[in-house]
Amino acid sequence: MNATITPNQIHELLQPQVGPCLSVYLATHRRHPENQQDPIRYKNLVKQLETTLSTHYPNANAASLLAPFLALTHEAPFWTHSWDGLAVLGNAAGFRTIKLQRPVPAVATVATSFHLKPLLRIQQSAERYQILALSRREIRLFDGNRDQLDEVALAPGVPANIKEALGDEHTEPHETVASYGGAALGSHMRHTQGTKADEADIDEKRFFRAVDRAILEHHSRPAGVPLILAALTQYHTPFRDVSHNPFLHAHGIEADPWALTTAELCQRAWKVIEPEFRVRLKKHAEAYGAAHARALGSDDYQYAADAAAASRVDTLLVEADRLIPGPNGDDLLDDLAELVLQRGGHVVVVPAADMPTSTGLAATFRF
Repeated sequence: MNATITPNQIHELLQPQVGPCLSVYLATHRRHPENQQDPIRYKNLVKQLETTLSTHYPNANAASLLAPFLALTHEAPFWTHSWDGLAVLGNAAGFRTIKLQRPVPAVATVATSFHLKPLLRIQQSAERYQILALSRREIRLFDGNRDQLDEVALAPGVPANIKEALGDEHTEPHETVASYGGAALGSHMRHTQGTKADEADIDEKRFFRAVDRAILEHHSRPAGVPLILAALTQYHTPFRDVSHNPFLHAHGIEADPWALTTAELCQRAWKVIEPEFRVRLKKHAEAYGAAHARALGSDDYQYAADAAAASRVDTLLVEADRLIPGPNGDDLLDDLAELVLQRGGHVVVVPAADMPTSTGLAATFRF
């Protein structure tokens, strides 16, 4: 189960599949009692899969394909710890569940490929980001969007603290304590020995370097989203001085992340990301308008599909939550998006309010 959809996962799912491919999406709930209805609604969607299989794929081994989908309805711990959305994908080659940070429209499809548009929207969204919460001794990592932030389990090889990064080689500062004004005043002054303080500064840099390398390799590159540094002000410059992470955002959150709630971290991160999100959507719309004026853009499905088959589509804008039903119960927009990606084009899933067309798609052509 995964909350972070990576380009590698999308690439894997876009490969030719053993059909039929079963896809279920639904919005879920994090808390009781709302989440009690989630398995019931999921079971109803699985019944739709069963109907579609019998109608359009009568020769398929329906019992075998549906078995893991049905088994999931009885896994109480799974439904007790839901997030905001769920994707369940399966075929003869395998079965996977993906917990999502945002609600998705209810979908139950059976086709020759997986229904991927909801995952594409999440993976490519300009709303997505990660937060590195940093102190001089430990880290935490979060994945979020404008509405939700969740802590991410650190990948193997990523040090959670200075001990894991440096082992027995790190220095524990030696301190002496002097009291002033008597014990009743509770006033103390701590003195760190100079040489030990210098060694602690060296350890800090070594820790920051180790964290930077590991986060880049195991999280930033696979996710491909901005990384926002959340730390006390005095740690921003030292970390940026040693960082080689191209995903590290120029603006960060200057506060103690351990003193902020997850909701507060999410709000501060969105203030960093939102301006770029708005600019990106505007650029996509303007680029399509300019291309359309030169006869290098179209909002017609069939024309765009023919162009995609000829590897002519450079960028395809697809309206979020719009479905154009196909003959076998699949989504034509989803099929078109997959074709564009397979032929080396780019797909951007756009909120309905920001689409430059009314047909659900806007294709820009290479030639």
